[in-house]
Amino acid sequence: MPDVDIAIARAEERPILANMMQFYVHDFSEHWAGQETGELETDGRFFDYPLDPYWRDPGHVPLLFRIGGHLAGFALINDHSHSDRPLERNMAEFFVVRKHRRGGVGTAAVHGVFSLYPGLWEAAVARRNVSALAFWRAAVRSHPQVSEIEEDDFTTDHWNGPILRFRIGPS
Repeated sequence: MPDVDIAIARAEERPILANMMQFYVHDFSEHWAGQETGELETDGRFFDYPLDPYWRDPGHVPLLFRIGGHLAGFALINDHSHSDRPLERNMAEFFVVRKHRRGGVGTAAVHGVFSLYPGLWEAAVARRNVSALAFWRAAVRSHPQVSEIEEDDFTTDHWNGPILRFRIGPS
């Protein structure tokens, strides 16, 4: 697997995360076809993702990925449960730049994040994001310390799509 450096984003790196979030929202916007959500604003940018909690709330962690010193993506972890069941970690957002996709970087990054933060996790996948579901299933199942994998489908006022729940043991 590729060598991915994972680090907590420092306060001065917040603009970097905000910039990459524009690419993330751009990629994700295809799943909002036919909806008002995800339109470009009058300045030609997508909406600003609410990043404040990631520098304020203790259950929120902003992570940056680098390969060979170059930015390659990010993960946002929080403690919000889409299933309304107890958990320790939720993969709120996950992004790898297109240049580094399909070569194992995403899986290496996910495995690295899980290993840094063992415990009971959720990864909720939007129903329209079919390719992401295949990625998450494979990435979770291939982690060497994974156990208690569950997958349930939700259609509620709060979430529409599958939710993977699993435990990552300490390495």
